[in-house]
Amino acid sequence: MASRAVLRAVLAASAAAAAIGCASGGARPRPFPTPDGSPASSPKPGEVGSAPLPFASADGFAIASTALRLQGVPYRFGGDDPSGFDCSGLVQYVFERHGIRVPRVVRDQFEAGVPVADDRFQPGDLVFFRTKGRGVTHVGIVVGADRFVHAPTERGVVRTESLASDYWGGRLIGGRRVPLAAEAAEQP
Repeated sequence: MASRAVLRAVLAASAAAAAIGCASGGARPRPFPTPDGSPASSPKPGEVGSAPLPFASADGFAIASTALRLQGVPYRFGGDDPSGFDCSGLVQYVFERHGIRVPRVVRDQFEAGVPVADDRFQPGDLVFFRTKGRGVTHVGIVVGADRFVHAPTERGVVRTESLASDYWGGRLIGGRRVPLAAEAAEQP
């Protein structure tokens, strides 16, 4: 599967470039890979396409790639489309683009899938945080290394952040791995 190796290499480079981009005001790595590993055209923020991708493309790297392409989309409370996202709306939208249904609300997303240890996160895993009050209040999608994509507060835009930062690392509650289409088909 040479195309999967190419996709992983491109995503690793994209995550590294995204980390640099966050500090410099939102630069996004281009071109983004397609599920077959070939470069995709450069979309505008939030352009992903409206039809779900075929199940064969639903792996953690494809999920992470779709999430990365949404960087720059503004935060909108209750938002669940490329005109604006809140954190759980972003997660639901990204997974639906790959034919995978996840709940809409953060606390319900936290109950989906299976728990993943902090040192076992993979691209496409969900990471959950307590940013205020009690319980889980925020969610993001792991894109690789210690990076995740999320839709932060109303003054923000969809962007990548580090799980190792004092802010996010200190608020991490845990992670979940949602069964992807190929995995779900294998289960009885």
